[in-house]
Amino acid sequence: MPDHILESRVWLPKPRVEVFAFFADPANLARITPPWLGFRLLTERPVMAPYAVLDYRVRWLGLPVSWRTMIREYDPPARFVDVQVRGPYDRWEHRHLFLEERAGTWMEDRVTYRLPLGPLGRLVHALIVERQLAAIWAYRRQRLSVLVAPVSDAIP
Repeated sequence: MPDHILESRVWLPKPRVEVFAFFADPANLARITPPWLGFRLLTERPVMAPYAVLDYRVRWLGLPVSWRTMIREYDPPARFVDVQVRGPYDRWEHRHLFLEERAGTWMEDRVTYRLPLGPLGRLVHALIVERQLAAIWAYRRQRLSVLVAPVSDAIP
């Protein structure tokens, strides 16, 4: 089954070090995840560092799903990459990139993912998952505007 790519790019009028610090705090993931996912960070006192392992629980279609990620790359304040070690996807690799420009920061996401179950996974992606991920990223954008700074698709 081929990989899917989800890309997002927003500009925040804050210094890169501040934007990076917000995303590097695992507790903030719950603050930018829609409530309908029932996101819970299970790792006690998580610290972002290379090879850190973080455990979560989410609800998908009402069912509890365990998710474990590992921080494969960590280069503050420029980027970090988390990869799913255990969870609902056959592949999930999420690159976070932070680029300074004109007293603000471009925050770029690139998620490469693949669902299990071959043709059934492709159908579930087309019917449900693709729209859910779009809704999650829309919610995330709205919450970033409240919690960090107003977001934009271009530098004002």
